[in-house]
Amino acid sequence: VQLQASGGGLVQPGGSLRLTCAASGIENFDYYALAWFRQAPGKERERVVCISNSDSTDYTDSVKGRFTISRDNARNTVYLQMNSLKPEDTAVYYCAAGTSGEYDYWGQGTLVTVSS
Repeated sequence: VQLQASGGGLVQPGGSLRLTCAASGIENFDYYALAWFRQAPGKERERVVCISNSDSTDYTDSVKGRFTISRDNARNTVYLQMNSLKPEDTAVYYCAAGTSGEYDYWGQGTLVTVSS
């Protein structure tokens, strides 16, 4: 199983980015819970948002109203639309997939830098 994250880059404060995570080698993608985590320099990794196999979502407070997670089970892909980006959103973003409350598979990370 491989998760390939992409879409990171340099963006000015207030800008937007869309991250994509494509899964390969995975069966029954629609059974998996999916999540985006991030890790900023010098900080612990935090879960940004998760989406269950029934499409329920849970966002960390700092991104509510700005970030939106979505999944396309036909394409084995999960997205993270990030709007109104702030410098404190700067981090390496990782996608993850799992079942039974644990994340078994992780992507390689994509760097998001929010700076003027």
